Amino acid sequence: MARILVFTRTTGYRHESIEPGVEAVVELAADHGHDVEHTEDPSVFAGDLDRFAAVVWLSTDGDVLDDAQREAFAAWLRAGGGFAGVHGASASEKGWPEFEDIVGARFSGHPADQGMTATIRVEDATHPSTAHLPRGWSRAEEWYSFERSPRERVRVLLSVDESQYDVGEFAMGEDHPLAWAGTYGDGRTWYTALGHASETWGDPAFREHVWGGIASVLRV
Repeated sequence: MARILVFTRTTGYRHESIEPGVEAVVELAADHGHDVEHTEDPSVFAGDLDRFAAVVWLSTDGDVLDDAQREAFAAWLRAGGGFAGVHGASASEKGWPEFEDIVGARFSGHPADQGMTATIRVEDATHPSTAHLPRGWSRAEEWYSFERSPRERVRVLLSVDESQYDVGEFAMGEDHPLAWAGTYGDGRTWYTALGHASETWGDPAFREHVWGGIASVLRV
């Protein structure tokens, strides 16, 4: 049995989907024989992180760690830890430059319409978080854009064609990744921009996407 830390602290915007998201991760972990500890207390990052097989930042927002906690978390991850970020995680830790190397890319904004439908392209169908998905995955989302594409530094799993929705001022162009897998030192990382709405967490395909991402970074 692995123990997974789910961290949901926010110091800025708070998604209503955090609570259903935590419930879903707890259920998914239990289904696979694992345990979850949920917290919004950042002091856990300066404690014994070695008791966790992975850390999930689930729609965190804003600066959520102090300098000592950041240093301890980065050291744990570099030494072989596992990080999974969901949706708002990319809007976290703007005051910590190193965090971009962990999460992969920094959130820049999204269109005002938070429920437009578009078809997501599955770029890599071999990853545990995408193997079950159709090549074109149509869904309504809050479409996140990023300050720059992380493609040169990560393995892009999902992307979106901006011509399918009104991207407005947040256009990234032809290269608009939405989910990816990477490394940080000897640690493994995974991030998905999906997961804005509470009802998303009841979607079996999305739940399997998230669990596949978490499973891919678990220390064994």
